Amino acid sequence: MRRLSAILLSIVGLALAAGQASAQGAYPTRPIRVLIPYAPGGLTDVVARHYAEHLRKSLGQNVLVENKPGASGIIAIEEMARAKPDGYTIMVGNISTNCLTPVLLAKRMKIDYDRDVQIIARTADAPVFFLATTTNFPPKTFAEFIAYAKAHPGDVRYASAGIGAYQHVNTEILAKRAGGLQLVHIPFKDGGSGILRDVAGGDTHVSWFNVTNPVGMIKAGKVRPLAVAAEARLPAWPDVPTLAEVGFAGFRPSQWSAAFAPAGVPREIIDKLHEAFAAAARTPELQAIFEKGGMVAPNDKSPAEARAWLKKEMETWRRDIADAGIKVDE
Repeated sequence: MRRLSAILLSIVGLALAAGQASAQGAYPTRPIRVLIPYAPGGLTDVVARHYAEHLRKSLGQNVLVENKPGASGIIAIEEMARAKPDGYTIMVGNISTNCLTPVLLAKRMKIDYDRDVQIIARTADAPVFFLATTTNFPPKTFAEFIAYAKAHPGDVRYASAGIGAYQHVNTEILAKRAGGLQLVHIPFKDGGSGILRDVAGGDTHVSWFNVTNPVGMIKAGKVRPLAVAAEARLPAWPDVPTLAEVGFAGFRPSQWSAAFAPAGVPREIIDKLHEAFAAAARTPELQAIFEKGGMVAPNDKSPAEARAWLKKEMETWRRDIADAGIKVDE
């Protein structure tokens, strides 16, 4: 009898294991949630929704995009990191939320970011303009901006999406490298659209924008790009010099986005998600959208390559943040 019971238990155990393996192999069998750490309409949200359309087709399941803004991305990151590690809750974040927030605001997080979060794939890189208002602000070139800021310490206001956002960190690094400019930081809760309106109106003077957002305002003469963070001048904006050309070689901030998952998600599921994102990035539809917006779809060959890239990216920003003496109240 004992032997029969042992055999039955063994059979049940094997059946459960086979069922679990089958379930993993069949992933996904239900909808996937994609958390976005911003309100709808921003670049990260738009990029995520483009990918979601392609993931629905390639994975054969609904991909539900949910906006979870707030706390410099911490709300979305923590919800994602604490989700069941089965691949059904992931997020798409960007340089601010998934690189700078873990560096600057680690003590505000209730998780260990390096331990609890893993990257799936990079999704987009966007060059960024350093923009200035044309309203009651004399500088028309980058050199004129530097000279004006030095001559008017404490008068020049720059806008960002908040403490730790890439606009905040970029500007503080720039101020340090320019010899210690004294600029006033004005954070905004409503993200890029609010910042752009404020700069265009002259309430703040400068900020950083990915090249897709301010085109209308530039053409209307409300703002002007003084420099672009890119390896070379952009074909669509041949008169805008690179940061290297205006004397800041080696300072090449970009606004990238990427997909992330809880650290415990099995490798085979991460591999499947990575390939789905990579396949979407190779489609002519997404390539055309990216080209029109001045963006680039990264081409990581594997999750391991994406992990190596993110490790190097975070190490670089940790060094630059430390060199610039950027600190926040924790």
